Amino acid sequence: MRPKVVLYNPRCVFWTMPLSLVAIGSALDASRYEVVIVDGRFESDPVRAMLRAIDARTVCVGLTVLTGAPIRDALAVTREVHRVHPALPIVWGGWHPSLFAAECLQEEGVAATVVGQGEDTFRDLVERFAGGLPASGVAGSAHRAGVLKCARIEPKRPMRDLNDLPAHDYRLIDVERYFTAKKRRQLDYISSQGCRFRCAFCADPHVFGRAWSGLEPERMGNELEVLWRRYRFDDLNFQDETYFTHRPRVMAVCDETLRRGLRFSWAATMRADQGVRLERAEWELCKRSGLRRVMVGVESGSQAMLDWLQKDIKLEQVFETAEHMVRHGIAGIFPFIVGFPDETDESVEASLSVMHRLRRMSPDFEVSVYFYQPYPGSPIADALWRRGHRKPESLSDWAEFDYVGSRGPWVKEEKWERVQRFTFYQRHAYGRSRHLAALPLRWAARARMRTGFLRAPIEKLVLEAVRPAARLS
Repeated sequence: MRPKVVLYNPRCVFWTMPLSLVAIGSALDASRYEVVIVDGRFESDPVRAMLRAIDARTVCVGLTVLTGAPIRDALAVTREVHRVHPALPIVWGGWHPSLFAAECLQEEGVAATVVGQGEDTFRDLVERFAGGLPASGVAGSAHRAGVLKCARIEPKRPMRDLNDLPAHDYRLIDVERYFTAKKRRQLDYISSQGCRFRCAFCADPHVFGRAWSGLEPERMGNELEVLWRRYRFDDLNFQDETYFTHRPRVMAVCDETLRRGLRFSWAATMRADQGVRLERAEWELCKRSGLRRVMVGVESGSQAMLDWLQKDIKLEQVFETAEHMVRHGIAGIFPFIVGFPDETDESVEASLSVMHRLRRMSPDFEVSVYFYQPYPGSPIADALWRRGHRKPESLSDWAEFDYVGSRGPWVKEEKWERVQRFTFYQRHAYGRSRHLAALPLRWAARARMRTGFLRAPIEKLVLEAVRPAARLS
């Protein structure tokens, strides 16, 4: 009877597979530990599901925690598990504990937190708990120590080369259940970790120190072939921060999938400066191997704002990359952020103009628009909090943090409304849908986008009354 480790993925609105839990579960010795993953998104009562999974053999519980609404669910599970099993160690990992390792320990039930890459750190914590030892001395973690039980942050653990870590064991999750939830046979896969760039709004440089590691193409080919023959997925979604970081690696992976006869489409992330460096033959190779869509973070339509954000791209590169995508029949998602502190109206209007230009380039292009919220771990957020902007203090405060559907108090109502209207009408003005019921709205939306008249948004009010928008975080 092997000791058991129970892992929990909090509820959220997206159906991405919980690969962070699969990663740390795969790093445990399967001959010594049984790993059970509970995904709260599938449970009518997540707390009860966790209590059912925990038994006398359980030596540790682990949760992955993202800033925002998932914290609320993580707190509910943590508190009830701790109430019923007060001696059972509970470990939090993921983005929020990586940014607030000590603060998360203020929650009584959290015995330790993991900072950054979790495979080795969590494995070492499990080994200590299984041996009846405290969490002290594990690099890359934080825990309570001393008579006063103050938070102690251990030394950082260097980032490991992903090629030295075990392959993700997808048998730890019910893959078919995720296909059903996604309404398509789409497999999520991580081929690299970290990001070498310095964007001032992003927490990645703080957590990974601008380090990057990617799997070797041959290993990826072997893993993808096994997974494709086992699950017969028809689409692969790379969950990498910057998949196109190393161009030769991307091309070698394309060659591997073609050589092995693996038939699936794929989507990935790309920076605009990476797109312009691809030769025409490389675009063609990506398309031939199944590339259907790339996500290109633009962030702003103002070059001055891009420079302030330290994005290190030029707007010309955005449009040149988009032209390559149009030429090769590749869809695109272009995220933008508006409403930064002190951002001018002219800067916001420049972003709206670039979004409109991109949408008109291809029916397969989409833009996503977010208002800036100070996500922890980024230089802009740190500067904003130094200026006196209220920073969430408790985990309950952070559970209310909405970095998708809200705005900072410095954004005027008029600007908020204009962006919301623009977002609504551009979304309905373009695309490939030919559904008869949608045509009147499309005609009206295109007329509004063409004339720029976005006031009196009757169509928007009617549709949202009939079909309220889902909360995204």
